[in-house]
Amino acid sequence: MVDLSPVIGEFVGTFVLIVLGNGVVAGALLNRSKAQNAGWISITAGWGIAVFAGVAVSAALGDADGHLNPAFTVASVMMTGNAMRLLTYIPAQLLGAFLGAMVVWLHYKPHWAVTDDTDTKFACFATSPAVRQPLWNFVSEVVGTFILVLVATALFSKKVSPNGVASGLGPMLVGGLVWGIGLSLGGSTGYAINPARDLGPRIAHALLPIHSKGGSDWGYAWVPVLGPIVGAALAAGVVLLFGMM
Repeated sequence: MVDLSPVIGEFVGTFVLIVLGNGVVAGALLNRSKAQNAGWISITAGWGIAVFAGVAVSAALGDADGHLNPAFTVASVMMTGNAMRLLTYIPAQLLGAFLGAMVVWLHYKPHWAVTDDTDTKFACFATSPAVRQPLWNFVSEVVGTFILVLVATALFSKKVSPNGVASGLGPMLVGGLVWGIGLSLGGSTGYAINPARDLGPRIAHALLPIHSKGGSDWGYAWVPVLGPIVGAALAAGVVLLFGMM
């Protein structure tokens, strides 16, 4: 019998990630939200907690990997050779992200109509650059995801902790790492560092009947998809080269 626990964990964990992650963005940006204007510190902290929560839920559902991120799954395949994860984890992650974005839309339903700016509404779903220069935006996503995969791998390396990470500490460490990436590197592109985090909600934005919405910026969509994959692949290469696992 095929064990579906990892796939279910990737789906539900990514769903939780987006509900809390995009939820903090919507709370900080949408008009008449009690959290409006909470700022970048609030958003990055919220995303860090979202990652912690999503990874914890995925682990509780029997998913020992807790990638919640196609780029991390690609890196994992490079490091372990388990290519089946590409066919099972990535669809689950994308679907979880799509449904998570739908829940955020429903949760803040009255606020879309009282928010006039279409870019603000879009930002509650997917990322866009602070300065639109696609090549450099791509580099930013590569760098952010490279750091994510490299440091996350180091945190769980037996060379750092020979007996393994203490029970329950792993999700907190990864959440803290994502918070740090957001604070240090997120200001350029909004730090997607995760193709599912951007693509699933972007599709939801395109399909949902959001009040007076604008376009879904498909011309930019390749950056937060390909940039993280390239960054993760580069990090996996460094891990293999130096035997960091």
